[in-house]
Amino acid sequence: MLNLELRNIAIIAHVDHGKTTLVDKLLKQSGYFRSNQDIPDRIMDSNDLERERGITILAKNTSIIYNDIKINIVDTPGHADFGGEVERIVKMVDGVLLLVDAYEGPMPQTRFVLKKALDANLSPVVVINKIDRSDARPEEVIDELLDLFIDLEADEDQLDFPVVFASAKAGYAKLDIDAEPMDLKPLLDTIIDNIPAPTGDSNGNLQAIISSIDYDPYVGRIGVGKINRGSIEKNQEAVLCNTEDKELTVKINNLYTYEGLKRKEVQNAYTGDIVAISGIDNINIGDTLCSIDLVDPVSFVSIDEPTISMNFIVNDSPMAGNEGTYVTSRHLKDRLMRELLSNVSLKVEEISPESFKVSGRGELHLSILIETMRREGYEFAVTRPEVIMKKEDDLLLEPLERLFIEVPEEYSGTVIESVGKRKGELMAMQNTIGSTIKLEFLIPARGLIGYRSDFLTETKGNGIMNYVFEGYVPHKGEIISRNKGALVASEDGIAIAYGLHGAQERGSLFIEPGVQVYAGMIVGENLRSGDITVNVCKKKQLTNTRAAGADDSLRLTPPIIMSLENCLEFINDDELLEVTPKSLRLRKVILDKTIRERTAKRQKIS
Repeated sequence: MLNLELRNIAIIAHVDHGKTTLVDKLLKQSGYFRSNQDIPDRIMDSNDLERERGITILAKNTSIIYNDIKINIVDTPGHADFGGEVERIVKMVDGVLLLVDAYEGPMPQTRFVLKKALDANLSPVVVINKIDRSDARPEEVIDELLDLFIDLEADEDQLDFPVVFASAKAGYAKLDIDAEPMDLKPLLDTIIDNIPAPTGDSNGNLQAIISSIDYDPYVGRIGVGKINRGSIEKNQEAVLCNTEDKELTVKINNLYTYEGLKRKEVQNAYTGDIVAISGIDNINIGDTLCSIDLVDPVSFVSIDEPTISMNFIVNDSPMAGNEGTYVTSRHLKDRLMRELLSNVSLKVEEISPESFKVSGRGELHLSILIETMRREGYEFAVTRPEVIMKKEDDLLLEPLERLFIEVPEEYSGTVIESVGKRKGELMAMQNTIGSTIKLEFLIPARGLIGYRSDFLTETKGNGIMNYVFEGYVPHKGEIISRNKGALVASEDGIAIAYGLHGAQERGSLFIEPGVQVYAGMIVGENLRSGDITVNVCKKKQLTNTRAAGADDSLRLTPPIIMSLENCLEFINDDELLEVTPKSLRLRKVILDKTIRERTAKRQKIS
């Protein structure tokens, strides 16, 4: 049976092609805000990190009413590192809006998210966005999209996709590129006409699959999902079936549907609607809620395996516990286990009581978790990211990425040489409009660790790089990682301008005068390979001809400000990143210089 009063769609696209902006305008034009209400841009990106980085990290639900039809909308991330967010919502929707930039055309993540949608047999509506750009080329982009659909083996119905031309920023859509722009109604009409209404027997026994987990400090965990069959009532008893084939009788304490950006408490909800349910403490992503009369769980969509891992360790540096609120192994374990409840592409293994192996989709996936935890008051240390290898028939396999690079022609030779040193193979080269060249490589995931900062340096910030997971291939051999050593502090104390002036002759500094340091802490990068121990706390010997104020005349080069991503790319296997709410400190695993050198000699001999 069709529920004609509902449509469930997800908005998918490459990073920065306008998904969240489009949702903003749909909400504003649907009358959910007062005319004089101050509405921030990208209102769906409610997370602080999402606003700062300009990307969507978590899939989010909203809804609008158009011509008495409720349209449930899920805004999804565009970055492949958060692909788990896309994969888990395909059970919640019946169609997708595929947004594509009118100039850039299909990009790496466009292929990634579209493949997930087509595999789930969802109906697509293509939106060519940013048609108001001066360099827009919408007709060519449509041809490129058709090639992409064919390449991804879309069926005949999916190939016959409707196209809408739009400017999400300006808030209009049109079916004819030459038509006069008005508002977003042409897009809404296309959704109603082409996205199928949800199917299911409204009179049947309850079956609802949970695709997302939210949390509220007052009511606890909230499961978000779609009712596949039947109806659900507040205070109703149901059977919760989890992915481990366990069944538990539960009670629906509170029931919500989405109205604009808010959850609205309701007494009943019916087939096809997206609901939020509270009162079930152990509800998880992938669980199915069934009626007591018929227990019929749904198999959950498979999630791609993680490809990158790092160890999260209890901080044991001399400055441990000075800046964090949550510093113990129990705090660290509880927080990581709580992350697993909503982050479906993450894996956590306990290596020891004080060390946990955390695996994710990529460096960005893990760095967002690290940054979130430090903002919550957690203090810990992490190891260098490393790829997850597999063994099949005694053959060592490693993850391979398809790397897409767009650079001005003058930098292409440098980039090709640099990627080649990291075992990357050039697969395609294409001249674009102007003097820009598009390069496509296949490169081991190991080769991408630490490459982004080198890439920005090589292209003087003018290059764009994206990559998507390709598969597993036989191990490609050794890849040379960082070719420069570290400047390591020799003693505890406060960094002094005189000591820093002597150290900067050896390389580039990461700290400035007045910073507290400890023996074994990395304070800069050596100009050459190999580590050098420096005394940045050294003071000038005072005599009757030397005054302490003479230090003021020393010229120090401004230190390199290391972001979280820079730090993760910099550290080697024998180094750690100390993470606190206030600081990021690079350090050696073994702080004592003598023991460190003795250990290194033993490793060389073995």
